[in-house]
Amino acid sequence: MLHHTQGIVLGTIKYSETSIIARIFTRKFGMQSFIVNGVRSKKSRGKTALYQPLSILDMVVYHKPDKDIQRISEAKFQVSYQSIPFDPTKRAIGIFLMEIFGKVLRNESENENLFDFLEQALIYFDHQSEALNNFHLQLLLKATTFLGFGPEDGKDLIHQLEEAGYHYNLVKDELALLDRLMNENIGAAISIPNSFRRDVLDHIIKFYQSHTDSLKEIKSIEVLKTIMTS
Repeated sequence: MLHHTQGIVLGTIKYSETSIIARIFTRKFGMQSFIVNGVRSKKSRGKTALYQPLSILDMVVYHKPDKDIQRISEAKFQVSYQSIPFDPTKRAIGIFLMEIFGKVLRNESENENLFDFLEQALIYFDHQSEALNNFHLQLLLKATTFLGFGPEDGKDLIHQLEEAGYHYNLVKDELALLDRLMNENIGAAISIPNSFRRDVLDHIIKFYQSHTDSLKEIKSIEVLKTIMTS
């Protein structure tokens, strides 16, 4: 049966000489795997761009609940990014977020509120021209609410980490910065030293790891940290 839905691309792997399997977080069905035949063939040049990191797609798909891999009947860009695929900083952040959410949402069922939040945040990020370095921090912090384990504030986040066996000693000013990242709109001008930004990212990753067993090694984080300090 055919269904219309939107989706955010959260990873691809090669499948045969000309095909791929795309992991896509869909608005209607949650995380799904789709086989895309022939997309890597010479005749299909350009179609691989549809499945770049974090692409937002408008799709008509075949969906069978008892199948692990679904098929796409039609796909086109719901949104055509103007900067994320081309700006080195945005691309590094995008690849990092794709890896994080690709793992965290591995078994996520339908979650329209989370999908809408991610879609709107990514569209904003594509147009964002300043204060890029905090985007991934704010997105990850705010997404916890839609995932069902959002902390009340920075102090609660650290408290939960301590209960999970991680110990941090944040001073009052650092907790205030963490609260601002959580509470202010994405893109707000929040001045944070690079060293503390790296610490906050480590805290957030540990926080996610304490709530899910699917987030272990993160291959893209070293590239992200390099970009953030260059």
